[in-house]
Amino acid sequence: MQVKPTSRRSKLVVAVDGAGIANHAGSAALAELADTLGWTRALSTGMAPYRQRRSAHDPGVVLRDLMVSIADGGDCLADLGVLREQADLFGRVASSPTAWRVIDAVKPEHLEILREARRRAREQAWAKGAAPERITLDFDATLVTAHSEKEKTAGNFKGGFGFHPLVCYLDESGEALAGILRPGNAGANTAADHIAVLELAIKQLPEQAWGREILARADSGGATHDFANALRELDIRFSIGFDLTEPVRKAILGMPESAWVSAITQKGEEREGAAVCELKNLDLGAWPAGTRAICRRERPHPGAQLTFTDHQGFRFQVFITDQQDPDLAQLEARHRAHAHVEDRIRCGKDTGLRNFPFRQFAANQAWLELVLAAQDLLTFFQRLCLEGEARRWEPKRLRHRLFHVAGRVVRSGRRVILRLQRSWPWTDLLSAAFRRLRSLPATS
Repeated sequence: MQVKPTSRRSKLVVAVDGAGIANHAGSAALAELADTLGWTRALSTGMAPYRQRRSAHDPGVVLRDLMVSIADGGDCLADLGVLREQADLFGRVASSPTAWRVIDAVKPEHLEILREARRRAREQAWAKGAAPERITLDFDATLVTAHSEKEKTAGNFKGGFGFHPLVCYLDESGEALAGILRPGNAGANTAADHIAVLELAIKQLPEQAWGREILARADSGGATHDFANALRELDIRFSIGFDLTEPVRKAILGMPESAWVSAITQKGEEREGAAVCELKNLDLGAWPAGTRAICRRERPHPGAQLTFTDHQGFRFQVFITDQQDPDLAQLEARHRAHAHVEDRIRCGKDTGLRNFPFRQFAANQAWLELVLAAQDLLTFFQRLCLEGEARRWEPKRLRHRLFHVAGRVVRSGRRVILRLQRSWPWTDLLSAAFRRLRSLPATS
């Protein structure tokens, strides 16, 4: 017996006679937000001395369009074409050769122009309601694969080849505060690099951040005396991973069972099979006064491979901190949240960080600054223009549901109207985002 299908998908008829259709319509909100925060104006002012001729594209606007393109999912200059072909939404967008000339003009000594414009935009965004409640700085490095013809690429410790940028994110909001581009063979625990990123991150924080306690977190790559001392000088608390050296292992094994207390989850609930204690028998005299070492022990997940550092079936992790909170479980849970930085970096790689498109190292340094700016632009859009769950969406979901939607552009008198599809499930969300954007106080 042969069963015939009861329904068939009708064959799609493709025609090329459409008119007035706009793609990536939601991304127009990003360009408008950059203008609203004074970001575009700050870039234009800073880059004005490097404008080659009056009739040329404004370098600040070109940099803004590159930020929007990266936030929209672009990973090279050619992706500006998506914006360029939609003048009704994005205005007059530069060609790829013109954009390259602007990038080429941003020499290492000019990177401060991009950073200062981003700092001003952050200051405005915080003043308009995007400020986080707490300040936690997360430092981490990541490997980015690149071909050998790119300047200053090198082999890395994992057998790959490319770059090894070091970045700092603000955990509570996801803002990308700072980053430096390094060759692939750059050390994971280079104190000078951590201090350089720290100094850049501090410059990004608006003045209102300095009335609160600031915590810096890093993995064991940040466990250097110079980095800890630099944080102490800035009155910033630290929470840094610590290697299980022989003295540390002896201190762990010397702790009585009564010293261990139950660990907790991020929600404050007891973490099954995990406990923490303070290693008071470990000599930390070489570290800043008040430094403490806290250890977590936990049963590995089923199938995990034990190592020689494991004892009686437990896996141990240690960090040092100068926080004075007596609640060990709370301190350990807060340090464990450093893992959020891996999500920030993963989102960064979805937002231009996966590819450094240029051969010249200086140009790729400028690209990194634009990637950080694009991530900040997305964060400010979510915190100022969206509500509810959408404020936590990752870049891919934002693009698929909001930024990449299509609409019809119509003209009425002197107005340009973008008509969004009525049946699209997230049309109301995007429309409300535009309304909130246009209700933001004007930037002085």
